[in-house]
Amino acid sequence: MSERLLTSSDSTIQREFLLLAFVRYAEFQPLLFWGVLLMYLLTVLGNMTIILLVCQESSLHTPMYFFLCNLATQDIVYVSAIQPKLLSITLTGATSIGFPYCIIQMFLFVMCTDTDFFLLTSMAYDRYVAICISLRYSLIMNRIICTRLAVSCWLFAALNSFMYCWLVSGLSYCRSRAIKHFFCEVKAVLKLSCSDTSTINMILYIEGALGGLLPFLLILTSYIFIILTIVNMRSSVGRLKAFSSCSTHLTVVILFCGTVISLYMKPDTEYSEEQDKVLSLLYVAVVPMLNPIVYSMRNKEVLKSLKKHFANNI
Repeated sequence: MSERLLTSSDSTIQREFLLLAFVRYAEFQPLLFWGVLLMYLLTVLGNMTIILLVCQESSLHTPMYFFLCNLATQDIVYVSAIQPKLLSITLTGATSIGFPYCIIQMFLFVMCTDTDFFLLTSMAYDRYVAICISLRYSLIMNRIICTRLAVSCWLFAALNSFMYCWLVSGLSYCRSRAIKHFFCEVKAVLKLSCSDTSTINMILYIEGALGGLLPFLLILTSYIFIILTIVNMRSSVGRLKAFSSCSTHLTVVILFCGTVISLYMKPDTEYSEEQDKVLSLLYVAVVPMLNPIVYSMRNKEVLKSLKKHFANNI
């Protein structure tokens, strides 16, 4: 009934959408609520801890931790744009979301996803310079270059996201307003439009290759050179340290890039909508939660700074 009420004969009136989320699985709603709430709190707490540590500890004032701080900030914005609404839907059953809020959510989602890819690529480049051409590291990865890289990541992602939101907001929605997703994901919203969306879908596919697959290939290429350099190191201690610092980053890359690319590059099937929800939940909730855990538990410098911080405050 509520879905029919949202179907308007006037396609230019855009009032609200329905986020169906996981409402069809009523028996799992309590489990989903507490699971998402726990992941959200752990994500915010873990990433806030990393940001505070990087800001306070002078030993962490290096390019690698500068990009890690940006990644943590992006993760907080990422989960805060999506998970509170999912928690509200799961707890109250109120699935409606105003059209302007839907566009804002879409903007933050696309911007954070693009920023994540660009930041991970910048971090891979930082590790490549640090290991493969270490003698020129301080010259290449100076403060100005790092700042420009970070600003470029955020700026390009914001502009790209604005383009999508501008295109989507100009479409007509004369069909059902029920989004078969738990947030205003671009592909899910496009399915509701009665306008011609072929151009936007083509842009989405091309950008999926250029903005997702290309950075992923660049990251893998950099790690091929990194591994070759590490293997040729004479010092076993140096090899172990290099592998340790790079394995954490590569773990995050595989977790995030693998899920996002598989979602946007896989063909649509009869059950693709439910598969999309599960895959989206992985990189929208699980990966941001694992980022601070991976970087802190696998990084001796972060653990040392964390122990020092707690020791000074006890």
